[in-house]
Amino acid sequence: MTSYWIASKELQKNAFESSQETVNKTTQILDDKLSGISNSVRSLMFSYAFKDMMLDVQSNDISNYYVHLSELQYVFSQVSFNEPLIESILIATPIGDFYPISQRRSQTQSFYESSMYYDVKENYGGVWIKGHTDKFFTGNSRTLSFVTKGTLDNVSNTNVFIVVNVNESGLIGTVNKHSSNDDSDYFVIDLKGEEVIRTAWSSSHNLMKDKLLLNNVSEDTQGSFFHHFDETDYLVNYTRSAVVNHWSLFGIQQKDKLLEQMNGVKRTTILIMLFFLLLTWLLSTKLTAILLNPLYKLQRLMREVEDNRLNVRFASRSTDEVAQVGYQFNRMLDEINRLIDDVRLSESGKRKAEMRALTAQMEPHFLYNTLNTIYCKSVLGENDEVNEMILSLSSMFQIGLSGGKDWNTLEDEIQHVKQYCLIQQKCYEGRFEFNVTVTDDSLLTCLLPKILLQPIVENSIQHGFKDINSGGRIYLVITRENNLLRLSFEDNGIGMNVEKVTEGMRQPPVSKKGYALNNIVNRLNLFYGEEAGIELSSLPGKGSRTEIWIPISEGEVVA
Repeated sequence: MTSYWIASKELQKNAFESSQETVNKTTQILDDKLSGISNSVRSLMFSYAFKDMMLDVQSNDISNYYVHLSELQYVFSQVSFNEPLIESILIATPIGDFYPISQRRSQTQSFYESSMYYDVKENYGGVWIKGHTDKFFTGNSRTLSFVTKGTLDNVSNTNVFIVVNVNESGLIGTVNKHSSNDDSDYFVIDLKGEEVIRTAWSSSHNLMKDKLLLNNVSEDTQGSFFHHFDETDYLVNYTRSAVVNHWSLFGIQQKDKLLEQMNGVKRTTILIMLFFLLLTWLLSTKLTAILLNPLYKLQRLMREVEDNRLNVRFASRSTDEVAQVGYQFNRMLDEINRLIDDVRLSESGKRKAEMRALTAQMEPHFLYNTLNTIYCKSVLGENDEVNEMILSLSSMFQIGLSGGKDWNTLEDEIQHVKQYCLIQQKCYEGRFEFNVTVTDDSLLTCLLPKILLQPIVENSIQHGFKDINSGGRIYLVITRENNLLRLSFEDNGIGMNVEKVTEGMRQPPVSKKGYALNNIVNRLNLFYGEEAGIELSSLPGKGSRTEIWIPISEGEVVA
């Protein structure tokens, strides 16, 4: 292992240096091309045809425009011949544009109205523009552009600009063609991570969002590091361009291919280690089996006990120390079985008591408000509404008590929550409406813990509509999902802090105000365990949604 580690470190170091050297040479090829193109532009400005054109531009004489356009064609051809990557040339002047007549000039885009003009008008040394769709000539081809001001003798601020469009795919093809490493992928990005030259790699990876990649790029002109792309580790080498200092060329290689030479050493090392480990295991197993077979037998029984098989027992013809331990183990299992039976009886009673205690929790504030409302309406002589509220309250408590049983049918629970909402609508007239939708009438016979729906509706009224005097709506939709009963509550109240409420459901409420959802969660856990679930969602100011899933259980209501 030590030998492999030392060898892999040395090979990795050499691979780093070799990869960095390849990227440096590739960057130099790119810089040479960029420099050659910019030098071609400067040679264009030394031609007589360009100087004659500049003299007329300075005097704002447009009479010889076509003469200059014709004379510049030879210069354009000579520049394109010297640099085949140049796709088109545009000289923008106040008296008109000059360009190769073999190119079709787009009449919809003026240079002086383009973003290039604002990028270069204060820059006298020329600016390289990253890959873009050519707007000055038809065809919508992708190009890089070198833009510089046209000069005449000592006059530099001439308002004449030269745009040289370089074929993007041709440029990256030239770079790859001269690369000595066929396994590498290259891409060029700027300091912000935006692609400069569109390649197959940069098009399929959003490098601007890869913050880890950009953070690994230091202020040095070159460097290397490992990075994770598409679930694969790569060695990334980069070198900053000497011509455009905010452009960097990146080369990547798969780490596995980089260290491919070490695979043979690694396999050999692992095989030798496995051979000796296997040999050691065989010898030690044979020896220990001879000496400790009874103890292994007891150990196997203990493992079965770990899997809750408490009916196993140790048996041995011997009376040695290991056998004595086995007999003590048997007595321990007998005692554990007896204790488990005692605990099961105790927990059964405790669970039933907890169910009844949780079911019995009710907010007295509702009863106080209801009785006060009944009193006020009685004083005002609204006897019909008083009678209706008393009947609803009586029906609600009759269903809620359910003869001391822990379960109600879904139909009874819906009736219970409807009576509750009827009373609340009398207490808070016009504040809200309540609607129930059951997609399958056969669900009405399903059994569920009693008083399960009312606390959630109460939550919507007391908290969701606390700042609303009218227009509130509560919807309850009951559906079947596979073998689960889905209860979906939705309101248009003020919403809730889902994260805070969810955290509060995991611990005892600190006040009566927070017991409703906590009560429901505890009861679901007691009745169904992990088979039931509850999920909350909310948009601030637009309402909240509570969804409950419980196993479907049909039959007679049980105590």
